[in-house]
Amino acid sequence: MSHPEVPAARTARQRARDQITAEIVAAARLRLAEQGPAELSLRAVARDVGMVSSAVYRYFASRDELLTALLVLAYDDLGGAAEAADASVRARGDVAARWKATLRAIRRWAIAHPSDYALLYGSPVPGYAAPQTTIEPAVRVIVVILRIVTEGVRVGAIEPGDAGHLAAAPESAIAGAIGFVRSRELAGDDLPAELIVRTLMAWTTVFGTISFELFGHLVGSVSDPDAYFDLVIERLAREIGFR
Repeated sequence: MSHPEVPAARTARQRARDQITAEIVAAARLRLAEQGPAELSLRAVARDVGMVSSAVYRYFASRDELLTALLVLAYDDLGGAAEAADASVRARGDVAARWKATLRAIRRWAIAHPSDYALLYGSPVPGYAAPQTTIEPAVRVIVVILRIVTEGVRVGAIEPGDAGHLAAAPESAIAGAIGFVRSRELAGDDLPAELIVRTLMAWTTVFGTISFELFGHLVGSVSDPDAYFDLVIERLAREIGFR
């Protein structure tokens, strides 16, 4: 079946638009690193790329739209780093190795991109509400982590166990997390609430530890951040039930 050819002029225009869009996003990313998201303005970014301020509105209708593009870019970049790290472990049944590789990659990305990390996990930008289009990029990291845990349970490398002397996790307290796991069909209905809450606690602890490191809150307490992070993720793995 033949397809109509795309006019060369239209293709060239689209390529030019894509290039200018990429230049605007790159300039905004630099501004983000220098001044933070709250100070980001289309007018300043337009100057950085040599455009009049009115022209940049042809590519981004508002500062919020540009912020959304930066969020999606950063989430996808981080998600891609986590996915690549997990995929790099050839022994797929070695979920402990996959766990360590993935979480170390997340931390490396955060250290290499502190301003992007701050945009994603730092203070909310006043007056900005992230739209629904940011959800799928945002969940890429937790999906990798959940896949490692659920596959660990499936191959017998993780023992869900129980809460021991602690009260069992009430499903009502983590209804959103349970609904997310079920909706992604990561484990059908087999992953108990107790294991979901442990994974949720591990996820928040990992990002809390990274945030403390990047924002200077471990200074004076931790002398070897690499060793400390490895200690954290190893302890978290034990809490989840890794054998």
